[in-house]
Amino acid sequence: MAVFTAVSLDDLHQWIKQYPLGQAVGLEGISSGIDNSNFFLNTAHGPHSGQYVLTIFENLRFDQLPFYVKLMAHLAERGIPVPAPVPNTDGELVVALHGKPAIIVSRLQGSSELDPQPVHCGEVGRMLARMHLAAQDFALHQPNLRGLDWWVETAPAVLPYLEEAEAALLRSEVAYQSEFAAGATYAQLARGPVHADLFRNNVMFEGERLSGCFDFYFAGVDTWLYDVAVTVNDWCVDLATGVLDPARVRALLDAYHEVRPFTDDERAAWQPMLRAGALRFWLSRLYDLHLPRAAELLTPHDPTHFERILRERIACPAPNLP
Repeated sequence: MAVFTAVSLDDLHQWIKQYPLGQAVGLEGISSGIDNSNFFLNTAHGPHSGQYVLTIFENLRFDQLPFYVKLMAHLAERGIPVPAPVPNTDGELVVALHGKPAIIVSRLQGSSELDPQPVHCGEVGRMLARMHLAAQDFALHQPNLRGLDWWVETAPAVLPYLEEAEAALLRSEVAYQSEFAAGATYAQLARGPVHADLFRNNVMFEGERLSGCFDFYFAGVDTWLYDVAVTVNDWCVDLATGVLDPARVRALLDAYHEVRPFTDDERAAWQPMLRAGALRFWLSRLYDLHLPRAAELLTPHDPTHFERILRERIACPAPNLP
């Protein structure tokens, strides 16, 4: 959510007339994140009290965006607390701004819980299971663009920048995940649309109540277990060491299981999938650090955080699924 494409209120004066929101009266760039340009947008009126988020997509093409945007609309219609896309007067959800795809969505209320306790993790697990079930009948299909194919393609680009110990770990884990994904257990895992990036800063709370989740622009069809693993690797770890907190893990997994019970195949795949979730974000952070794009507001995330998590998942099995 860094600002790669600059936008001013003057830029929006004519552009926003295609929406039933009135004139834009406030615009503020959002500095966190690294893949799209995002702004808090206030308008004169609108169905969501005039508070919205404007996103300009820097990497995704117009033809890729219907999956993400319509998935959010699909989930919102089924009561999942996600940003609701706003159509323009022609019913279009994605339109061009400065020659790039752009979207306006409702702004969620609340704030991120950056020091989660078991109660927060339970809320996240319950909502994630509800999200998976609600998306089962979503008609569009988009692969996870940061899945195994991307790992295999991207690893060689970052290897020249790594020390030998890091390079050896990266090569070994990509090979391990490739072999696991070719096996019978992986083939039996339940799958469907997943968020794939449900970190602490992508979920909002009001007190101990989860009020919404956002940033679906890494979503794709993948195994539901992968989505759970990515979530656990962020919500349930000690940030300094990457070690899992058993109480938070238990709260998240038990709450998920109450809504959508885990299968025997998922229990067998749990440890490899936690490693997969760690590899994905270690590799993407390595890529963003060593092969960066220019941006007005950009703070690359530290890749060593997920290197620690990956090494920890390899060395120490996590609590099992219920």
